[in-house]
Amino acid sequence: MEHPSALTIAAANWHALQREGDLSPSQQRDFMRWLLVSPEHLREYMAISEVAGALGEAFRAMPVDVESLLQAPAPAGNDHNVIRFSPRPRAQPAVPKISHARGRPRIAVAAALMLGFGLITTLAWPRTGYYAAAHGAPRQITLADGTLVHLDAESEISVRMTLLGRRVELERGQASFVVGKDRRPFSVHAAGLQVTDIGTTFDVSLLREQARIAVSEGRVHVRGDGGNGRMLANLGAGQAAQVDYRDQRVRVSQEDAASMTAWWKGRVVFRDASLRDVADRFNRRNTLRLHVSEEAGALRLTGNLRVDDVESLRAFLDQQPTLVTQRASDGIHVRLRPRSPQAL
Repeated sequence: MEHPSALTIAAANWHALQREGDLSPSQQRDFMRWLLVSPEHLREYMAISEVAGALGEAFRAMPVDVESLLQAPAPAGNDHNVIRFSPRPRAQPAVPKISHARGRPRIAVAAALMLGFGLITTLAWPRTGYYAAAHGAPRQITLADGTLVHLDAESEISVRMTLLGRRVELERGQASFVVGKDRRPFSVHAAGLQVTDIGTTFDVSLLREQARIAVSEGRVHVRGDGGNGRMLANLGAGQAAQVDYRDQRVRVSQEDAASMTAWWKGRVVFRDASLRDVADRFNRRNTLRLHVSEEAGALRLTGNLRVDDVESLRAFLDQQPTLVTQRASDGIHVRLRPRSPQAL
């Protein structure tokens, strides 16, 4: 049998690799082969991994006390796994009786191990999913781990869950995550960023020039280079970070946590946001579209409006001294107000 200290080191190394990030397919296969070599490998990894609790509860729920059976020594005098027959009188030609009490523990152990390995294989098999919300139709999704996802209109996510991790790709649009309680780490990947949940509710939005991460409860870590880069932000409740796509420059601001989730109830809350990003959020929900000129799109605004009330948005824009709006057959056009000759 492998020496316990070496086994512990091997299990710790595998656990560290899993915690650092997704293993390659070949490493994942090597890990599964290592895990299934013997009960000792399984037991040692369960003791180290954060997933040990979930697997341990599954084993403890079995009718058979598997841990006790795995640790129990072989019956004395039965080193060769010989099943002994109970003694019988010579005069009685009865069929020999097998001592089930002695054979039952080993049968139970074998059955429990097969069930345990089957459980690991089932949990390790990746569960994937793809979810999209059409124009004007935001939706709520409950993932297999209990995570509630608020997916905005014109948004898409893909989900991959394995034995040791939960990974979501935000492919476009905006999504909020009320993360389900689970020992496995939960991360969202978007535009080369990795947002790792530390027990929280948070929002990720892909804007024109930057990604926006807002935390309404708990804490998240934001890393660049798909999770392999440096820590870009450590955000707590009431904090939001805007990360530029080009140079990953970060701007962190304090915000009201309630305003971060206001869009769940059909409101658009924006503070010092570019007009082009505000228009994009309205255009996801409405058939009457806003067409913003390049010059006007850079104007930064602050407001709180219903997402389905484009006319109120138009009235809000008309109040801006530098903007002018015009209704057309294809929507509302917004541009900068021409400068008067006196101003020139």
